[in-house]
Amino acid sequence: MVHIDRVIKLIELDELRLKALECVRLLDLPECYLAAGFVRNLVWDHLHQKSEPTPLNDVDVIYFDLNESDPDKFKEYELKLKELLPQLKWQVRNQALMHISNNDEPYSSSLDAMSYWPEKETAVGIRKLSNGSFDCISVFGFESLFNLQVTYNPKRLKSVFEHRINSKGWLIKWCKLIVSH
Repeated sequence: MVHIDRVIKLIELDELRLKALECVRLLDLPECYLAAGFVRNLVWDHLHQKSEPTPLNDVDVIYFDLNESDPDKFKEYELKLKELLPQLKWQVRNQALMHISNNDEPYSSSLDAMSYWPEKETAVGIRKLSNGSFDCISVFGFESLFNLQVTYNPKRLKSVFEHRINSKGWLIKWCKLIVSH
């Protein structure tokens, strides 16, 4: 089975993630995905045969809108999502603006923005389409994610990568992970 199909099957078995995807779909934002730990943690939990999902610190919603004039518009989307599904801590960000705070060149898409994330396995996202199907993307492919790797992305400082691994306790939560520099 192709890795994208495996991700979708795992999502379909997770009631909370399905609800989150539907809530985000209702916002109808361009190039909008639930990303990062939303997908990554689900795969790692499955591969570690966890009976209970690892709680999500936050739910990363990314979108790409060059025409959005209000830099604080994301707060409105977070409030809407909190009304729809209050048990999750929503973090919504327009990737068309994120290059500013990250000191990067402007990004061309949500996928391009994800290519700058500190570890390659975090650069994954999924969205529910209006026809009920799912669109799953990854900048670096899904192979390393399913091989339980945490791979340094050279577009970021190695110290940022190492800090994230340690501060988030990934090697404790998922003991089979292999760090790849």
